[in-house]
Amino acid sequence: MNIHRRFIFQFFVQLITVFVLFFIILISFWAFLGFSMMDFESKQDLSKAEDYFVSDHVSFKDGKAFFKEELKSLAKEQNGWLLAINETGDVLGTFNMPDKAPKKLKKSEIAAITYGESSEAHYTYWKIGTKPHFVLFGKAKAETKLLNQISRRVDWKQQKLNLSENAEDEISRRNAWVQLIAPEGNVVDEYGAKNQPNKYSVRKLFAEQDTEGSTPAVYFDQNTESAILLGIPADNKASTLEKSLFESLNRSLIIIFVMAFLLLLGGTLWYARKFGVPLLTLMKWIQNLGSGLYQEPADVHGNPVTLSRKGKLKRKFRIYKELITTLTQLTETLQQNEKQQRMMANTREEWISGLSHDLKTPLSSISGYAQMLASNDYAWSEKETKEFALIMAEKSDYMMDLLEDLTLTYRLKNNALPIAKMRTDLNEFIRRIIIHYINDPVYQDRTFHFTPHPESITASIDPKWFQRILDNIIANAIKYNPPGTAISVSLSSIEEHLIVINIKDDGIGMDSVTLGKLFSRYYRGTHTGETGSGSGLGMAITKQLVHLHGGTINVQSEPQNGTLIRIMLPVN
Repeated sequence: MNIHRRFIFQFFVQLITVFVLFFIILISFWAFLGFSMMDFESKQDLSKAEDYFVSDHVSFKDGKAFFKEELKSLAKEQNGWLLAINETGDVLGTFNMPDKAPKKLKKSEIAAITYGESSEAHYTYWKIGTKPHFVLFGKAKAETKLLNQISRRVDWKQQKLNLSENAEDEISRRNAWVQLIAPEGNVVDEYGAKNQPNKYSVRKLFAEQDTEGSTPAVYFDQNTESAILLGIPADNKASTLEKSLFESLNRSLIIIFVMAFLLLLGGTLWYARKFGVPLLTLMKWIQNLGSGLYQEPADVHGNPVTLSRKGKLKRKFRIYKELITTLTQLTETLQQNEKQQRMMANTREEWISGLSHDLKTPLSSISGYAQMLASNDYAWSEKETKEFALIMAEKSDYMMDLLEDLTLTYRLKNNALPIAKMRTDLNEFIRRIIIHYINDPVYQDRTFHFTPHPESITASIDPKWFQRILDNIIANAIKYNPPGTAISVSLSSIEEHLIVINIKDDGIGMDSVTLGKLFSRYYRGTHTGETGSGSGLGMAITKQLVHLHGGTINVQSEPQNGTLIRIMLPVN
């Protein structure tokens, strides 16, 4: 999985996670809100409670019912009572009954309770459990009881209420009011009705029925066609409970807001740790590379920041795995390049120093012989003059070779060397080169041998530069090996695709350090006492010329076991 897909996957997973968390919080809020509303309704009016609420507050054991204290408190606060029965009507438990608790309810009583025909009380019932048990909540109809008490003492003919002292106390205690209304709607007598009208119209009577905050009750006398209108204000506990509910909801909203803020803060810190910290580390790494510090940022212990103690990539960096791999490779490459540049700079300085010495020595010789020839103090013979001229020519050729190598290597480096290839018989071409070395008196202390290809073999080469390749290799074999060294050249092929030229000697060989630097520019071997001679470019030029011919070159050598150089050219 590449970094692009990994980013998409990470953000998708995080988006789903945030959505799920938000959904859970929303569902929790609505569940809490619904529970709070039902709890509020139950506390305001127990008759509106749900089955599960009552079921949680009543238990049955050994044929008896037990009410929890919260349910008892609610029933008592709402001036009601509790009654639990089984399916046969047997009373299993009671609480706060106004009269003596019955042992069993008759079917007729249960019918009256069920269908709301009880004149003295209002009942609500709940079915509990799979084995039928019933819990009843009864509440006296205070307005009906009081209205009946008032109606028994009314003087209908004189149109007087004639309230008893107990009735007046009850009306005052409940902050209620009572009016006696004539058939025409006029109020003929009243008690505690300071804010009530003196006359009622039809509209006013209907409006009074819909008035919030009160429970109006009416008793109608058919003989006089007069009516008693009783108003009892609703219990103000409802407003208190409503206020409590809103306070609870406000607290819940604050808690939810705080949780959402903490979730957002935690998500921000998590994002910063997961994406920000790795990005800052990678940016610092890139800045280090840009400023020439070719190494990965490290912790206080000097260990790479991206790796664990076991050397594995830390989890928070895994999303950037490809980028870290690329940066690691780039860092290693830059380190190697920097090391090679330092080595190249040192080698170049040594090469320039050696080249200066190599040029200074022949120039000194040429200058010395020229001064000797120009001196009037001596009369040189013709033989001596020719000898001096030969030496000066030899030194000049040597300097020309050095300058030519220097020019050639830079032409090769800049791809500015023209190659004119032609089809050439390699057997004959190499034979002539070897014969030249055999016939040269300077190399009489060396042994040369050539093994041609059994058949005629041709290749596209530039004769001038390919001869330079072989001359450089053979010259090194002569130069860096003692007298008596045997040098052999063989020509073979690999099927019909490759031509193989092997140049082998049985000399002193090379160690691994020399072998590794053999094709480096400015490197000069130190196998013989001729240290400081040569340009240090010969084998580098040889390798570049072989590549220009589309071939490859490799070397095998061990100290005291000689050297084998193999050139492979394509057949074309």
